[in-house]
Amino acid sequence: MDISKIIQEVENVDPEVYDRIDQRRNVIKNFMNFSSKIAIAAVPIALGTMFNKAYAGSNVSGKIMDVLNFALSLEHLEYRFYETALSNADFIPKKDNINVIRDHEKAHVRFLQQTITAANGTPVAEAKYDFTAKGLYPNVFTDYAQFLSVAQAFEDTGVAAYKGQAGRLKPNNDLLEAALRIHSVEARHSAHIRFARRMNGFDTTVKPWIIGNDNTKGTALAPIYKREAKHRKLIFNINNIGGYKTGNAGTSSFDQQLHMNEVLDILKPFMA
Repeated sequence: MDISKIIQEVENVDPEVYDRIDQRRNVIKNFMNFSSKIAIAAVPIALGTMFNKAYAGSNVSGKIMDVLNFALSLEHLEYRFYETALSNADFIPKKDNINVIRDHEKAHVRFLQQTITAANGTPVAEAKYDFTAKGLYPNVFTDYAQFLSVAQAFEDTGVAAYKGQAGRLKPNNDLLEAALRIHSVEARHSAHIRFARRMNGFDTTVKPWIIGNDNTKGTALAPIYKREAKHRKLIFNINNIGGYKTGNAGTSSFDQQLHMNEVLDILKPFMA
C-alpha cells in the first residue's frame, strides 16, 4: 500500500479536504516524516479518524445512526467473543488466525465508535454476554469444535445483517461503502472459520460458503439460514437462469439478508 498515492488521490478528488480536517494543509502530509514502520502503523488509524471528522457529519439521519449503532452492537459482541476465547487460548490450536479476526473486530468497533461520535451521535455501550447461549453451548471456550460452530454462527449472522441494512445507508455513500467493506471482511472471516471446521474434521461437508439451509434445519442455528435455501434472492428468481436449474449452485452464489429484528432474535440467547 502506497500511502502517499492514497493521500494524493484524496486531494485530487477533494482539494479542500485538509482544510475541513485542519487549517494546516500539510497536516496529513506530515505523516510522511515518520519512519516507515511508524507510518505504516499510525497512518491508517489517523487517516480514519480525520476522514470521519471530515465526512461523517454530513447526511447522517436518525435512521442511519440507528444502523451504525446496530452494527456497533454486533461488532462489540464479536470482538468480545474472540477476546474471551483468546484469554482461554489453550484450547485453540492455531491462535494466530483467531488473533487476526479478533483484531479486525476491534478495528470495526473503533471505526464505528469514531464515526458515530464524529456525526454527533452516542455510540452504544458494550452489552453483557452469555456465550454459552443459556447453556446451549456449555463448552464454547473449552472445546474447539463448539467454539468454531458459534464463531461461524456469529460471522454468518454478521454478513446477513450488514446486507440487510445496506439499503438504509444509501443516502450516505461514504458510510454505505464503509459498511460494505466491513461486510466483505465478515464474509472472509466466515469462510476461514468454515474451512477450519472442515480441515479439523468437525464437519467434513461444510463449505467455505453457505449452501441452502447449511444443514441447520431443526437446530437452534436454523433462523440464520431461514431464507438461504430459497431460489428467490432479493427481487429475482435465481432458478432457471438461462434456462438452467441452478439448484445448490444458485443458493451458493448469493447470500441472503436478515432484518434487524431477526438478527436481534438470533442473538438474544447470547445476551446476559
